[in-house]
Amino acid sequence: MTIVITREQAAANARRVLDQARARRDALPIRQAAEQAAVGSFQSADEIELTLRRLRRAARVEQAPAPTAAPVRAA
Repeated sequence: MTIVITREQAAANARRVLDQARARRDALPIRQAAEQAAVGSFQSADEIELTLRRLRRAARVEQAPAPTAAPVRAA
């Protein structure tokens, strides 16, 4: 039995699988993620860990809410 799905459904399914994989990856401790990424890589786990820490720090800065300005009073 052959099941045919639309291109949009296939793309949505692929997106869901990728999002789940990213969520699992992002939930790993940084050191463990670096060690897994270093397998078969030309970079060491230490180098990858440093890069991950920099990227996560930069992401936190970008996601930080902007300070709210005090309301301006009419003169």
